[in-house]
Amino acid sequence: MKYWSYLIAKLLAAAAVLWGFRKLVVWLVPPPKSVKYIQMKDPFATDLGYTFAVMLYCLFAAGLLWLIVLDQRYRCRTCLRRLRMPVHTGSWTHVLFGGPQTEYICLYGHGTLKVDDLQITGRHEPDWEPHEDIWKELYSLEETKK
Repeated sequence: MKYWSYLIAKLLAAAAVLWGFRKLVVWLVPPPKSVKYIQMKDPFATDLGYTFAVMLYCLFAAGLLWLIVLDQRYRCRTCLRRLRMPVHTGSWTHVLFGGPQTEYICLYGHGTLKVDDLQITGRHEPDWEPHEDIWKELYSLEETKK
């Protein structure tokens, strides 16, 4: 639940930034004065400067949302820390026996994320595998040695 709450919080913060940026665009590029009794309510398709500013705004908004989703994908589902230590597995030359993957782990042992590097048959979602408490496993190994 914490994972999705954090995503919603980031999206709300991005919405506030985009709303402020939209107000800035409207303030910097005011609509043109009406020409001969024609009242233009939205100068989007008739004023080149305004249309270009709106295009840049839309590109900025799409890029910001893409960065939010990319950042969220590489976070631990339990503690929300960035996943670290990428390990490359598989082989590029023997894709039939196991395609290349990159595995990321949570430094606190909450889980691993496996991301396919080669996607021939379509897009494959990353595979998150949660782990049990790592300290329990280490203590059990210690006790078996005694």
